[in-house]
Amino acid sequence: MSAAPDGFEIQFHGSLSEPVTLAGAPRMAAILIGTLTAVLTLGLQAPWIGLPLGALLYGAALWMTKRDPHVFAILRRHLRQPAYLDG
Repeated sequence: MSAAPDGFEIQFHGSLSEPVTLAGAPRMAAILIGTLTAVLTLGLQAPWIGLPLGALLYGAALWMTKRDPHVFAILRRHLRQPAYLDG
């Protein structure tokens, strides 16, 4: 006998439960890091600052996402919470 009654089981693809990423980093974080890198590199014409900073930020985002795929959603939710206990 099956665990669920007939009609209550469906096939579920794993990609439906994973967050959307661009090359391993969350989509919004990757877009923000890419925009910041482009502004520093092209807009301010400082590639010696923009490219290493962008690579460092992207590496940090990738590392945090590998440890917890929902870290940026949790951080966004944390920043929206009002500070009740501030003096």
